Amino acid sequence: MKILVTGGTGFLGSYLLRYLVEQGADVRATRRANSPMQLVDNIKDKVEWVEADVLDVVALEEAMQGIDCIYHCAAVVSFDPTAAEMLKLINVEGTANVVNMALRTGVKRLLHVSSIAAVGRSKETPNVNEKIMFVRNPMNTEYAISKFQGEQEAWRGAAEGLDVVVVNPSVIIGSGFWNNGTNGFFHQIKNGLKFYPVGETGFVDVRDVAKAMILLMNSDITDERYILNAENITYQTFLNWIATDLNREKPHIKVTKLIQELAWRLAWIASKLTGKKPFLTKESARSAATTFRYENDKFLKAFPDFEFRSMRETTRETASQFKNAINNGKDFNILPI
Repeated sequence: MKILVTGGTGFLGSYLLRYLVEQGADVRATRRANSPMQLVDNIKDKVEWVEADVLDVVALEEAMQGIDCIYHCAAVVSFDPTAAEMLKLINVEGTANVVNMALRTGVKRLLHVSSIAAVGRSKETPNVNEKIMFVRNPMNTEYAISKFQGEQEAWRGAAEGLDVVVVNPSVIIGSGFWNNGTNGFFHQIKNGLKFYPVGETGFVDVRDVAKAMILLMNSDITDERYILNAENITYQTFLNWIATDLNREKPHIKVTKLIQELAWRLAWIASKLTGKKPFLTKESARSAATTFRYENDKFLKAFPDFEFRSMRETTRETASQFKNAINNGKDFNILPI
């Protein structure tokens, strides 16, 4: 099979590419003209690269020539309310473009990377599985809405004849760029974070997500979605692990609702004064105060030999690489596969 990976220079896409290259796959990957290549530097010569933005349908169509299957990883993750338009463009319209061009060029199969944010969640359903329908409620962030709508574009492709399978990863942990996404937790602890939120969510190793995607792509499964989640952990436990591994004081002040609402407002004021993006937004603050537990039974039933890595070990390994990067003045690192 000739494989195309969108978002190949990103966090998840880079790990996926390394596994595919290791298996000797015939891989093409998209990148934007200004995409950083550090996460794929050791394999970049083994991948066919094409410049194609998901908003550029002409470039996408050219990138898909001769392609049998697509891993659609390109996406934006943000809880900044000012990013709402960008989320819609990349996560919804971008996915629609990928689906449309896949149908146009005769691609046989699409694996779409969605998110647990696109799975139905409400206070009445703290235990979440693939069957729970997404419903509009105040708990949904702009990011969640964009991922839900993007997933609907993938299902539209299935209705129009494309073989589709969807993965919904929980919070993905692992080494990458240290100033992006979930790796910000390590910087916050290093800088002396004293507060911990009261919520609980699912976590999963980036390498397990990549491996699970390959298993699903190579299977005969179609028109199904799978939550990829290793463990459900409280934010306090997760932050305590990082503090222990970085030899820092554990966050010890519980974030009450009053502190939560005050904190994101102060972060907003600080961002206006400094011109920098806020480290905390209303959406991220309120999301961290919720408790949802994500089931992985469906995936493990389909692949009974698969074992998710221990999140304690992933956190310890990632923290070690974070310390190494800081000591050596590096802004990224890569977990071994």
